[in-house]
Amino acid sequence: MRSPYLHMKTLLILTAFATVLVNCRTSTTGLGEFAISLPSARIEAREIPTHREMQTGTKVVVLGTGTPIPDAHRAGPSIAVIHKGNSYLFDAGAFDAGAGAARQATIARYLYDIPSLYPSQICCVFLSHLHSDHTLDLSELAHTLWWRRRNPLLVWGPLGISRISSAITDMIAIDADFRINGLQPVANSDGFKIQDTTIEPGIILHRDDLQIEAFLANHGDISPAYSFKIVTDDISIVISGDTAFSDLIAEKSKGVDLLFHEVISRSGLERNSPAFQRYHNSVHTTSDELARLANVARPEKLILYHGLFYGTKEATVLDEIKELYDGEVILASDLDVFTGK
Repeated sequence: MRSPYLHMKTLLILTAFATVLVNCRTSTTGLGEFAISLPSARIEAREIPTHREMQTGTKVVVLGTGTPIPDAHRAGPSIAVIHKGNSYLFDAGAFDAGAGAARQATIARYLYDIPSLYPSQICCVFLSHLHSDHTLDLSELAHTLWWRRRNPLLVWGPLGISRISSAITDMIAIDADFRINGLQPVANSDGFKIQDTTIEPGIILHRDDLQIEAFLANHGDISPAYSFKIVTDDISIVISGDTAFSDLIAEKSKGVDLLFHEVISRSGLERNSPAFQRYHNSVHTTSDELARLANVARPEKLILYHGLFYGTKEATVLDEIKELYDGEVILASDLDVFTGK
């Protein structure tokens, strides 16, 4: 179900942080209509998940719902699946106001009391493809408080991920040299070194009753690009990444609890030049095509993210889908939370 937090933000703010007693300040997060109180410069270095975390059901936090187009209200695409005290991030988009998945994860950590979303506690990132709007915050995730990391960040991505992780590691090497060879305590001298794995279709991770499968998306000439299916003991999820219509995604999504899918408004697309219409039709899924896919898959919830609207009202894309599909459709906002049935 969708978290009731999203309909009770003001009440949440008044209650969730009323007991934060030390080293706190009130700050505006830039999330629009509300502000939250966040601990000021708190360092967290838990070694293992707590008993409470291990007993909590799987949550999905939408860290960012945006696109390459600058948007003051939407961070770049990133979805966190939290399961048994670990946070698994799918894509690492940047935030056009200055920070991205790392900042959003920090906010969500305190907003929803999820310790594993503290940036230096995040274990794993899965990149659907290597476009900039899906990768720009990878360094922030890997290197925020890296000297407190007991284990380096694990990153899975398509062919080319090793070049990116090596470049990011090289970029931080001077900082690492200062800290490792200076007076500062360092938990793990290899903590800044991203450990990358090149994705091949199939099961890419299986741990703690969680299974992650990567399968090919249809992102035009951007290849390979991947979608992901995540199955735990209490939820099933498909995350499309960027893709044009795909029969394989429809098949993999049949009956899942949550289908997170990118979308482009059909009426918005028609406002573009013929060249851009050809491009977008080859790499993204229009609202009418997504309705066709959803009618095959019939997920419990179809959740829209990475929405391209091109001058139309955002609600228009919902109307376009609902004209052709009678299931539940949600246009996600940043920091929305979802759970299983």
